Amino acid sequence: MTGSVAVRNDPRQRVTFHERQGKMKVDLPLSSPTGALADVADMARDAETKGFDGVSYSEVVSDPMLHLTIAAGVTQRVDLLTNIVVAFARSPMTLAVQGRALQDYSGGRLTLGLGSQIKPHIERRFSMPWSAPAPRMAEFISAMRAIWDSWATGEKLDFQGDFYSHTLMTPMFTPPSNFPAPKVLLAAVGEKMTETAGRTADGMLLHPFTTERYVREATLPALMRGRRAPGAPEADPEIVSSGFVVTGHTDEELAASKTAVRRQIAFYGSTPAYRPVLALHGLGDLADELNLLSKSVDTDRWVTMGELIDDDTLALFAAVGSPAEAAKELLARYGDVATRYSINNVGVPTPELRLEVAKALQVAGA
Repeated sequence: MTGSVAVRNDPRQRVTFHERQGKMKVDLPLSSPTGALADVADMARDAETKGFDGVSYSEVVSDPMLHLTIAAGVTQRVDLLTNIVVAFARSPMTLAVQGRALQDYSGGRLTLGLGSQIKPHIERRFSMPWSAPAPRMAEFISAMRAIWDSWATGEKLDFQGDFYSHTLMTPMFTPPSNFPAPKVLLAAVGEKMTETAGRTADGMLLHPFTTERYVREATLPALMRGRRAPGAPEADPEIVSSGFVVTGHTDEELAASKTAVRRQIAFYGSTPAYRPVLALHGLGDLADELNLLSKSVDTDRWVTMGELIDDDTLALFAAVGSPAEAAKELLARYGDVATRYSINNVGVPTPELRLEVAKALQVAGA
């Protein structure tokens, strides 16, 4: 059955969209205060025991495939989500190999969430090529799927594109395919990459640096334009939200949460590729100021940038309140859009508080 998703309080702004079936799934991040791999097994078991739907990990200080492999070995039910793994830091073949192995090891529980990162990181941190990110990403996904299809069917591997070419595969290097290939989701902010998600992926990961208005006026229309393109997947796109949460039980906890999220918003807001989100809200000048400050030599620039995010701007990006209040606000913003929510722990620093927010979200969405 199809329906429509509206910008709240403005029935004129509507996009055609398939109604979400069932309640929103909730995932816990496999991140601990120490950041150690040794903590992952206990965290994954705990997420499964407490009834959550999945676990996720983002490529920040470690490789998500390592964390999810550990999680797969100690769980039986929870979904495993990379949110995100940096595609352009790898080749389609290397990620196809990792994805195939983890999909089979987990019994078919992997969802491979990809992200492009931005040019400076790809070129200067990973020392990999950068060009035409949306077309390159579309080709990356197609190449990876062609590799998986070759392994599963035994057909000759013959993928030749503008950015990637994979034409050699021998039996010695062909892994077994015991489960269907994993779903592929794509993180996007700009409309070109969002259209690419609709056209080539099984769904998309909403970037934390987004607002409800931007999702409804820019993201969803672009996603559905991609979905209507020839050759696009027929199934409704899965949409994963990981929006910011500002919460705590004391004034001190709430203040610390606000500071952490303000700084993260400022960090993202300094990236030119994300400027359209702020510009939609008349905050283009703020984006320009953040960008200039990010290039300064001031060692305290990230603190200064965070102080530029006022309460109104914070509330655009983050659900603010007690764990129960924040959960209800997340559902009010994205409950008719997102199929699942992956806890964003930037402003939720302790495992106990993350569990409380996640459980409140489950209860509010029941």
